[in-house]
Amino acid sequence: MWPLLVYVALVVATAAGMIAFSWVLGERHRQRATGLPYESGVVSTGSARLRLSADFYLVAMLFVIFDLEAVFLFAWAIAARESGWAGYAAVVIFVAVLAAALAYLWRAGALDWGPPKGRGRPSRLA
Repeated sequence: MWPLLVYVALVVATAAGMIAFSWVLGERHRQRATGLPYESGVVSTGSARLRLSADFYLVAMLFVIFDLEAVFLFAWAIAARESGWAGYAAVVIFVAVLAAALAYLWRAGALDWGPPKGRGRPSRLA
């Protein structure tokens, strides 16, 4: 139990030390312009509260889903020898389901970034 208490004490001391050093050594500005937000040295214009299209969220969700599946594949790759042929068959089925899902999303137009073709906007994932 005491190693955990020593560790917690060291973490608290390190965090307190960093905050104290930044307060003591940090710069102090009183100009009005220092409080304004900017990005890459350019003062921002417009509102930060803009509406994003649903396509952005769809692509973000696809990224999260396929990224999580990559984690499962890495875990399988680490334990590939221990899992044997049964593990290999399971990962082949897993990758086949991934490929089928990607083909469905591609066919449904979920991966299209360009303007809609034809009249009107096509329905996504109908």
